[in-house]
Amino acid sequence: MLKLDHLTVIAPTIAEGAAHLSACLGIDVPFGTRHGYMGTHNHRLLLGAPVYLEAISVDPKGAAPSRPRWFGMDDTARARADWDAGRRLKGWVASTDRLEAMLAAHPAVFGEAVELPFDHPEFALTIPPDGALPLDGAAPSLIDHRDRPTSMAEIPDLGARLVSLTLEHPEPARIEDLYGQLSIDRPPTVVPGREIRYRAQIETPTGIRELF
Repeated sequence: MLKLDHLTVIAPTIAEGAAHLSACLGIDVPFGTRHGYMGTHNHRLLLGAPVYLEAISVDPKGAAPSRPRWFGMDDTARARADWDAGRRLKGWVASTDRLEAMLAAHPAVFGEAVELPFDHPEFALTIPPDGALPLDGAAPSLIDHRDRPTSMAEIPDLGARLVSLTLEHPEPARIEDLYGQLSIDRPPTVVPGREIRYRAQIETPTGIRELF
């Protein structure tokens, strides 16, 4: 069974990502970490263990990796266009301890398992060869923590809790069928929409807020 690991807001710059989280949630989300092996950095917020939220962007001070970055982040023009169109919560990551079996069953969806960091691997994440989001974000990226899950103590808990996650999609029945095949624990609710668009309802100290 796949379990929700974290939600991903993909921003053109980290400042824009942090500002968006603050505007949507009424919470100033602290800086998280730099991914030297991917040339990215993020801000992180706990949404009720073991789920968290990140706003991630290319790190202008980081080195480009030897392969395409995760989450389609090398396509900076697309990242900017989606951001300006309000498609900012663009994907999610699901955890599994059956990564090889998932890849064997759905090779065209998830791409390949990439061991990260490259020099001293601690986990594996699925990334398509071109670095794009799986099914343009409709399918999750998969992570195998290799018995070393993300330490929730390292992620700020500022009272936010995930209430629901909804995906708008032009082919909702196809995506719901895929989610059923993947055996996802509490998958996103899929509704008809002209394009792929996520919305998350998040309980905060000031009430229910929407992240998009």
